[in-house]
Amino acid sequence: MADAYDFDLIVIGSGPAGQHAALEASKAHKRVALVEKKSVVGGVCVNAGAISSKALREAVLRLSGRRVEAVRGAPSAAKTGPTMWDFVSRIDEVVSHEIESTRRELRRHDITMLEAEASFADPHVLRLELANGQGTRKVSAAFVVIAVGTHSTTDLKVLFDGQSIFVSDDVLGQRTLPRTLAVVGAGLIGIEYACIYTALGVRVTILDKREQLLPFVDVEIIDCLREHLERSGATLRLGAEVAELATVTDGGERRVKVTLASGETIVCDKALYSVGRTGATDRLSLRAAGLAADARGRLAVDEHYRTSVPHIYAVGDVVGFPSLASTAMEQGRLAACHALGLDANRSPALFPYGIHTIPEISMVGKTEEQLKAEGVPYEVGIAEYTRVVRGQILGDGTGMLKLVFHRETKKLLSVHIIGEGACELVHIGQAVMAFGGTIDYFARTVFNYPTLAECYKTAALDGYSRLG
Repeated sequence: MADAYDFDLIVIGSGPAGQHAALEASKAHKRVALVEKKSVVGGVCVNAGAISSKALREAVLRLSGRRVEAVRGAPSAAKTGPTMWDFVSRIDEVVSHEIESTRRELRRHDITMLEAEASFADPHVLRLELANGQGTRKVSAAFVVIAVGTHSTTDLKVLFDGQSIFVSDDVLGQRTLPRTLAVVGAGLIGIEYACIYTALGVRVTILDKREQLLPFVDVEIIDCLREHLERSGATLRLGAEVAELATVTDGGERRVKVTLASGETIVCDKALYSVGRTGATDRLSLRAAGLAADARGRLAVDEHYRTSVPHIYAVGDVVGFPSLASTAMEQGRLAACHALGLDANRSPALFPYGIHTIPEISMVGKTEEQLKAEGVPYEVGIAEYTRVVRGQILGDGTGMLKLVFHRETKKLLSVHIIGEGACELVHIGQAVMAFGGTIDYFARTVFNYPTLAECYKTAALDGYSRLG
């Protein structure tokens, strides 16, 4: 690597994608710098996104009594008047542990940490606005990886105050829990928070202009989620476009008025605005690097995560779908390997998808709808959790595991799960798919008893029965 540069690789952003890009380069004994504008590492994933929201979900399930609801045989008696602060201490503990673990790992690999806001001075040079008013400096690198993540998309016509009308980044700062909540936008983040608030006894109305909920998920799984939400007291208004959000005074109380494009109005205590996320690229001075982001701040990349400028890569949420921490880590690793000419040891493109709704959803492989469109002859095998003893013990009446396999070869094509432990269970199917296995594996394998993993055997046998 040419010594003309300060570093072989500079990574902008310390989330999962940025961390793994930096670590991969460091393991190859390259000179690596990681630039993070915040005083803590981890990016949105740790501090406001995946980890903190999942820690909140778990705290809500435990502290609200939902984990034991099925055993009692009656709805949980959530404690009177809980606030978000009731859950923050546990979340802070998890987040603090993850931040310190990440710092230790980065130090151990001799990665130079730069607390600063970065922008491009030219394609190889970054201008750094150092933290705490320490001035500016410039650093150069042969390769740059942009891993700045995203921020909540907002609307200039909406007056966000962080309390009555707020975005997902504001959730942990909520002072009070509302009695009623409108969730505008039923994407991944919106639907996950809608489930959390519903579990706390908040009457939630979910609004989305799309007619289908999470269209990339198996329809049968989504039907189960929708039924569970409605049984839990949530109202889903799909095909409902929101025209205006505004705070109003109602009976001396500050409330939120939601006006739909149809003219209908809904008044609630608070509104969560969750219509997607925008790449945090607006302060990077991309033009100086010869780059341009799209209308949502995202960067286009090729199969190696390389932008239109060959030595600049982009990874993680800033490149768009699937916007998962797990895939972002792999993207960061692959980008660093390609940039530095390292053997990537690329794994099969079988990324699992985890959605932390209540109940949670996970999947790997294509949906039935996709296979139909491709003309693939397939069959399915289904196991409801109630058909295995462990499911009955847990009292999970919604849970279901679905195997999709080739009708002629019986090769496993995809796995779709809803219910307790879905995001863990999916990896069994992922492993079998990675090695080109068939559903015969599940039918002949002995699983621990009683476990939810037995659903794989039950679903495989169900699949055989459907073959005739």
